[in-house]
Amino acid sequence: MNVNIQTLHFDADTKLVTFIEKKISKLTQFHERITKVDVFLKLDNVAHNIKDKIAEIKVHVPRHDFFVKHSSKSFEESFDVALDSVITQIKRKKEKMAA
Repeated sequence: MNVNIQTLHFDADTKLVTFIEKKISKLTQFHERITKVDVFLKLDNVAHNIKDKIAEIKVHVPRHDFFVKHSSKSFEESFDVALDSVITQIKRKKEKMAA
């Protein structure tokens, strides 16, 4: 599984990158054929908006892509919520395939 972490408008520290890589490694227990995971971390420059840290996750499996976007006050929180959503999508897709 190929993991690609990209940041826009800032540089991620090692702690954040390690946190994301550790969490993403757990995705393989939900789908064994994941080929690539793209993570985009963005700073939203809206001055009056509290939710300004955006995490986007794109998971590639053969013949299907899963995409989730979430924003909150911290990258860790945004990433956790987005990861939970993408796991739910993967589970639903696998249930449909099995049915």
